[in-house]
Amino acid sequence: MTINDLDKLAALIKQERNALLSHWRQQVRQLPSAQHLDTPTLNDHIPGLLDELATALESRSDETIPEALSEGSPPARGGLQRVQDGFDIEEVVAEYNILRGCIHDLADTNGLSLQGKPFHIMNRVLDGAIGLAVQTYATQRALEVQQRREEYLAFVAHDLRTPLSAISLATTVLELTLPQRSASAETTQMLKTLRRNVQHLGELVGKVIEENTNLQTEIGIKLERRAFDLWPLVEALIHDFHPAAGTASTQLINKVPDDLVVYADASLLRRIFQNLIANAITYTSRGEVIIGARELGAEGAVECWVSDNGAGIPEERLENVFDQLETDPQKEGGLGLGLAIVKTFVEAHDGKVTVESKEGLGSTFRLTLPARPR
Repeated sequence: MTINDLDKLAALIKQERNALLSHWRQQVRQLPSAQHLDTPTLNDHIPGLLDELATALESRSDETIPEALSEGSPPARGGLQRVQDGFDIEEVVAEYNILRGCIHDLADTNGLSLQGKPFHIMNRVLDGAIGLAVQTYATQRALEVQQRREEYLAFVAHDLRTPLSAISLATTVLELTLPQRSASAETTQMLKTLRRNVQHLGELVGKVIEENTNLQTEIGIKLERRAFDLWPLVEALIHDFHPAAGTASTQLINKVPDDLVVYADASLLRRIFQNLIANAITYTSRGEVIIGARELGAEGAVECWVSDNGAGIPEERLENVFDQLETDPQKEGGLGLGLAIVKTFVEAHDGKVTVESKEGLGSTFRLTLPARPR
């Protein structure tokens, strides 16, 4: 191919860019992740890539692929967008190879042969684009995985605070109720050791939460659903919360029907109720916290609720009460994760959580759990 033919190919790519893109889109839409994308989103960076290829042909660029990669121009090259579009790594590579084939077809149709210099230039531009896109895509995916793991760790650490508080309160009760003369030196020492270690664990958990509460990504949750009785789960939680509730003179009442069966992840549902009950106890001094549930019609969906007659939530906070990092300015020590965890876990079940509250009268948190698929 002559130098003049290089100019012809560059001009052809510019003149036929829209037709070239249309031909490319027809084939790319066969990729599963591309089928739902509108034209501007699908095009993304490809028009600019065609312009870059035309410029490289016109300048007779002898740059090698490693040299192009070292320049890093442009750095993202579609990788970030394709992460958002839901592409997998094979689809990211495929869209560039489809473009390569479309350029070959365009050249053949117009009597131009892609051999020698133009072949080298096209491969340098497209292979460089593939390398940058794959690198960006892989880096972004790795960051997302890391963020999900860190956020999950923060959620778990937050939920550890409640049983640790219960253990600490139980230790205090034992220290106060055991008569000084009947408690042996060994028992007294064991209680002190228990208190010291619980305090240490609480500090470690606090550090984990503080280091990870700035994450905004959604965590990936794998559900292990099964059918089980809800009453025993709630009754066990009431027993676990007894030290904390007793300190606050708060009565916990289980109004879940003893024959009610739910279809859910038992571990996550326990953590949902754990956060709602802990939250209710915090705002209900010398009152009642009622945990209830009922079936919604014959389809088998279940509505659960935790209600209290405590302080209630100011109207201006209701809209954002489930937001991560949303804390009550009147309560020190909260990190705004409890109700965010509830919302995340309920929605992972394809359910919904809502709140009704009046200042001075109390709050009711309701959540729905869909029926077991038939």
